[in-house]
Amino acid sequence: MKDLSQRKASAKIQIKNADGKILSNTKVSINLVNHEFLFGCGAFETLPYTNGPEVHNGNGSLNKVKLLEGEDKEAYHARLEDRMQKWLRLFNYGTLPFYWGGFEMEEGSPNTEPLMAAAKFLKNKGVTVKGHPLCWHTGCVPWLMNYDNKTILQKQLDRIHREVGNFKGIIDMWDVINEVVIMPVYNKYDNAITRICKELGRVGLVKKVFDAAQETNPDGIFLINDFNLSTNYEILIDGCLNAGVPIKTIGLQSHQHQGVWSYEKTEEILSRFEHFGLPIHFTENTIVAGPLVAPEITDLQDAHYEDDAATPEYEQKQADDLEKMYRNLFENHPQVTAITNWDFGDGAWLNAPSGVIRKDGSLKPAYNVLYHLIKEEWHTEYEAVTDEAGYVKIEGIKGLYEICAGGRTGKYKLSNSSSENFVKLN
Repeated sequence: MKDLSQRKASAKIQIKNADGKILSNTKVSINLVNHEFLFGCGAFETLPYTNGPEVHNGNGSLNKVKLLEGEDKEAYHARLEDRMQKWLRLFNYGTLPFYWGGFEMEEGSPNTEPLMAAAKFLKNKGVTVKGHPLCWHTGCVPWLMNYDNKTILQKQLDRIHREVGNFKGIIDMWDVINEVVIMPVYNKYDNAITRICKELGRVGLVKKVFDAAQETNPDGIFLINDFNLSTNYEILIDGCLNAGVPIKTIGLQSHQHQGVWSYEKTEEILSRFEHFGLPIHFTENTIVAGPLVAPEITDLQDAHYEDDAATPEYEQKQADDLEKMYRNLFENHPQVTAITNWDFGDGAWLNAPSGVIRKDGSLKPAYNVLYHLIKEEWHTEYEAVTDEAGYVKIEGIKGLYEICAGGRTGKYKLSNSSSENFVKLN
């Protein structure tokens, strides 16, 4: 194993039973049950699992797992159950879709309930949930075009106050604004958000939407997110920070449909964003088990994969490339605190074989290699004996630990800022 000192911590804690009695000279088992690092994935298919196959929105169905021909609802739910358990077995961080164009097709009637059900389910399973995104020019609601720019801005800010407020305590992490670099010059079609970005400027709009999120949830974690990782994004972030924008984390998209990033490319990109001193999330990572998208396609939304694009050789290459990327980011870049694999199952976006499970739900080599890294290699589990005063040292990968002795269990969060110095076993 590489030197993982940046991912580790240690603490000396006292073990007590439920009534406060110190457990001296007692054998305890110490087991990491949830990483502090956010190993994430798109969690869109939580929506049909928690709401049924009819869940949908106007920006394309929210249901990424379709009813098969002749499949009854019982068989469908069993299939969803299998997929959901595989998702939960691997990931501790999920992204849910809040694209405005589908979230509020009719003004004043937001699609809150199905998202709330999905978010609560994930949170109850110990998953950190992120909402994506609050402001974006693509997939924006058509009815917003009926208003002047001043009203458009106000409705956008009201939208942020509403979602961040309604989901506070359940979703406390948001991609506040998405793909700002291209936003004011986007010309594929007219839309309300590009209009106000042109008027306010990139920094002006970013400040307004971030301030709205921060006002609503002062303890929230708010990201700026982009696929354009050129110097333009670097300059934008610098301008935003100088303007006092409360950016908590920098989001880097890494859709690699047109070529897997080399080690050198990854290092060059990180060297330009790590200097801000903020946590970095790889928010949308895609490595495809199939042929590359042609270089002349400038917007990936225009790409499409055939159903038979994947081969065993492509699947193994996907797994190998994912392993290299995850190892580098986790082992060598402590400012990187999250990686989200964008698709859980093949065929979710662009019909691409970009998931870690196949369309039939079977595990791909990519799933197995990530499971090995997250749950086996980057894992801490051992037994120890408390001293006369009931103390034991916990040392290992940062995260939530389960401490067990004599059939009783307690939890302890190990991090650089751990403050508790005892655990009660119940």
